[in-house]
Amino acid sequence: MNTPIQIGWAEADITPEQPVFVAGQFPARLSEEILDPLKAIVLVLQSGEEHAVMVCCDAVSISDDLRDCIRKKTQEITTEIDSAKIVINATHTHTAPENRLHDPKTGGISAGGNGVELEAMPESEYIEFASARIADAIHSAWKSRAAGGISYGSGFAVLGRNRRWVDRDGVAMMYGLNEESAERFQHIEGYEDHSVNLLATYDAEKNLTGIIFNAPMTAQETGGLFAISADIWCEARQELQKRFGEKLYILTQVSAAGELTPKMLYDKATHERMLQLKGRTGRQEFAHRIANAVDDILPYLPQAIETNPTFKHLVNTVDLPVNSLTENDVEDARKEIVKLQETYETELQKLKKNPALKNEKRWYVPASQAFRRMNWYNGVIMRYEQQKIQTTLPAELHTIRLGDIVFATNPFEYYLDFGVQIKLRSPALQTFIVELAGSGTYISSRRSVEGGGYGSVPASNRIGPEGGQVLAERTVELIRSLWKE
Repeated sequence: MNTPIQIGWAEADITPEQPVFVAGQFPARLSEEILDPLKAIVLVLQSGEEHAVMVCCDAVSISDDLRDCIRKKTQEITTEIDSAKIVINATHTHTAPENRLHDPKTGGISAGGNGVELEAMPESEYIEFASARIADAIHSAWKSRAAGGISYGSGFAVLGRNRRWVDRDGVAMMYGLNEESAERFQHIEGYEDHSVNLLATYDAEKNLTGIIFNAPMTAQETGGLFAISADIWCEARQELQKRFGEKLYILTQVSAAGELTPKMLYDKATHERMLQLKGRTGRQEFAHRIANAVDDILPYLPQAIETNPTFKHLVNTVDLPVNSLTENDVEDARKEIVKLQETYETELQKLKKNPALKNEKRWYVPASQAFRRMNWYNGVIMRYEQQKIQTTLPAELHTIRLGDIVFATNPFEYYLDFGVQIKLRSPALQTFIVELAGSGTYISSRRSVEGGGYGSVPASNRIGPEGGQVLAERTVELIRSLWKE
C-alpha cells in the first residue's frame, strides 16, 4: 500500500550581487543592471523511502558544474536526501549569469573565454554563490515537508512558436524573416505545441500551496539585454500570485521546445498594435496567457486530489551516440574560422590603435562575438578528433511516476518531434517532458538538419538526430517500466 505523500516547498534568490557574464548570446555581455530577481524554486516530494527534489532555476541551462556543486552542498547539510535524486532544470532565460566553467577541451561559445580582458564575477564564484543558496532552499523544503495531496490537469496556451522557416530552395533559417526574405519564404519548418500540463499541490486542509507549470515555452521575450532578469517569469509569477495567492510557489518546466520561441516570426506589427491597445508589454502579455491557462485548469483540480499516489523515481545515465562529423564538416568550420579570425584581429587592432575606445559602452562586443564564434566552430574540429576515441556521450535522465502522470527529464534543447513521440507512446495519462535539466545543447530533428541553419548544424549539435531518437526510445522504455512495476 502506498504511503501518504509528504510535500515541501522553498525558494532562493540567486541574483548575483556584482556584475557577471550574461549567458545566451554569441557576444560577451556584461550585466549592467538588475531588472528583476532570479529565483530557484524547490519542490520536495516524499513517500516512504522514495523521494524526489525538483529544482527550477532562472538560468539559460544547468551545467554539470552547477548541478554537482548543488548536490555536494546539499549532502554537506543533510544526508537524508539522496543527492542523485535532485533534478534541476532551467527556464532558459537569456538574461542570467553564465554557469559553465570555461573549458577549451569542450568547444562551444563560452569555451576559452571572451577574447578580450573583461572584469566580472568569475563563473566559479557564481556557481558557489548560487549553489549555496539553492542547497539551503532544498534543506528548507525538506524540513518543511508535511502531509498533503496532489492533483493535475491540462489545457492550452499559445506560448511557443516555431522559430525556423524554410525558403524555396529548402534552406532553413532560425529567425531572420523580414520584408526582403519574405520573398523567398516557403513554409514554417515544423510543428508547434500549445499544450499545458499543470500539477498542483495542497496541504492537509486542501489549501493550494504550489504548482508545476509545464509547457513548451522558453523565457526569451527580452533575451538580448545586458541585464539580469527572469524575463517572462518575473511578470508571470507576479500575475499568478496575484490571482491564486501571494504565497503560491511556482515551479516552471520547459517541455520539448528546442526550436520554439515566444517571439513572433511574422505579424509583428499586428502583435505590437494589440499590445499597445491592451497597455501591456510582451512579457505582461505572456504572464496573462500563462495565468489564464492556469485559471482554466486549476478550479477543477480540488475534486481529484490524491494523497497517496503511486510514487517512483528512477535515475539513469544513458549513453547517446555523438553527432558523427565528417571531413567536410571540419573543412567548412575551418573556412568560417579563417573569416572570423580576420574580423577578430581587425577589432583588436582598432582597440590597440585607439585605447580610448575602451571607454565606450559595450566596446568589447564586436571582438568577443568574433572570438566566441571561432570557439563555436573550433568545437567542430575538436569533436571530430574526439569521436575517433569516444563515440557516445552520457546523459542523465530522471523518470518520476506520480499516480497516473510521469515526469521525464533530459539535459538538452530537445526538438519537438521527439517530444511528441514520447508523449504518444507513454502509458501515462499526462506526460510532463522536462528539457534543459542539464547543459542545454541542441538535439535537432532529422528534417531540421536537412534544412540547416543555427540550431541544426554541426557546431550546434553534439548529439544528432540519431542520438535524439535513441533518447526518445530509452525515455519511453523507462516510462513504461514504471507502469510494468
